[in-house]
Amino acid sequence: MSDYFYEPSKGHGLPHNPFKAIVAPRPIGWISSIDKQGRVNLAPYSFFNAFAETPPIIGFCTSFVRKDSVNNIDETGEFVANFCGADLAQEMNITSASVDPGVDEMKLAGLDAEASTLVKPPRIKNAIAALECKLINTTQLTNAKGELINTWLTLGEVIGVHINPAFLKDGIFDTAAARPLGRCGYQGDYVEVNTLFEMIRPKEYKPAK
Repeated sequence: MSDYFYEPSKGHGLPHNPFKAIVAPRPIGWISSIDKQGRVNLAPYSFFNAFAETPPIIGFCTSFVRKDSVNNIDETGEFVANFCGADLAQEMNITSASVDPGVDEMKLAGLDAEASTLVKPPRIKNAIAALECKLINTTQLTNAKGELINTWLTLGEVIGVHINPAFLKDGIFDTAAARPLGRCGYQGDYVEVNTLFEMIRPKEYKPAK
């Protein structure tokens, strides 16, 4: 049986686009920012990940239109990436709703804000972790032909890290206990990470003869 093949530019021919279900699970960057007036914005992004360790760099993408998060971060140069455990799934979902600029989604979702240490945007008090970031740049992406597309990549350097002490065990962040949420594509599909297994990278691999 041959594999199922399609060219995205010509359509997938399936009931739903499988791309976001294939590239999964994707961590959720729950981005808090403020505008020039100091008004708080909070929004979750599933096109989010880490890109470098030293210095630590994270980034997220927003598509179709420039969202308030991107505009705020470009104006102020700061943001916080909060991390959502399964116990805050409903609150995270509430903050994904489209609301008018200036509406505080933290208050809308009943979340407690906590002052950050090095940046002005607040963090979510009960998040499993929060990364305070300084903007590196925002780039409008292009396709392979070099044509601009309606997608913007925001990269930030992590300058401060907050960890919920409930998930630090003997100095190790307990990912399974934190139960971080991941996006799995299709409408409303999420997963929580609650089981880990260990596999050590080999120093040298010699295939069997």
